Amino acid sequence: MKSKVTLFGVIGAGLALTGGVLRPLETRLWAEARAVSGVGRMESIVAAAGRGLTLGVLGGFRAIAADFSWVRVYMIWEKHDLPAVETLTHLVTTLDPRPVYFWLNSARILAYDMPAWRIAAAGGTGRVPEADQQRIDAEQARLAIRRLDEAAVFHGASPDLWVERANIELTRLRDPAAAAVSYRRAWELRGPYYAARLHAEMLKRIGRKAEALEWLVKLHPQLPRDEEAAAADLVLARIRELERDLGVEPLRAYRPAGR
Repeated sequence: MKSKVTLFGVIGAGLALTGGVLRPLETRLWAEARAVSGVGRMESIVAAAGRGLTLGVLGGFRAIAADFSWVRVYMIWEKHDLPAVETLTHLVTTLDPRPVYFWLNSARILAYDMPAWRIAAAGGTGRVPEADQQRIDAEQARLAIRRLDEAAVFHGASPDLWVERANIELTRLRDPAAAAVSYRRAWELRGPYYAARLHAEMLKRIGRKAEALEWLVKLHPQLPRDEEAAAADLVLARIRELERDLGVEPLRAYRPAGR
């Protein structure tokens, strides 16, 4: 409890200090936003940011403003305020697009949290028809993928974006074929070992077992035997399983080097 109180004390102090520094800038920001659209809503700030006004007003305070805006995202998130959270996360990534963290977590909120909020607001899972729930899931998942596409403009070499995209395609859109492509792209960008394994698993799931086997046979020699995350033995076991499923003759089976 003490650590939690201390944490909120530090955040509060930081907000107070930063607020004092940023308040003149905030006044100018709102003034320019109103000049653009004639209203003083959060959407106006985002519109102004899109025209480069926000960045010019904040100058070197962009990163600080983004960090403390993200704290506010969390505060609004607790209230399940969907429009405000969506707008504010957009503002954060506009203010400072450099942290991949902002993009990833914005996409996760869109894909996983907001569908639950929308379904709850419509009466809950017990009252909302399954077809409508799936439609909401798909709508939010596509918004999340669009956010990841925006992130790729700034982080084109990030495998994390492709892993996140694949996870959303698999779990929210129920599209293993699309997930297979995204997991492969993550691996090609030097992503985690499991992305390569999941690429093969997706191929297997959609009935492309021969391609999955070919992929794993090429993958296995690249895996370090002394690195647990590489899971070389697991990959070999999956190769053997696919060989059995495909009826590969013993003389044509994969033979690891040194065995």
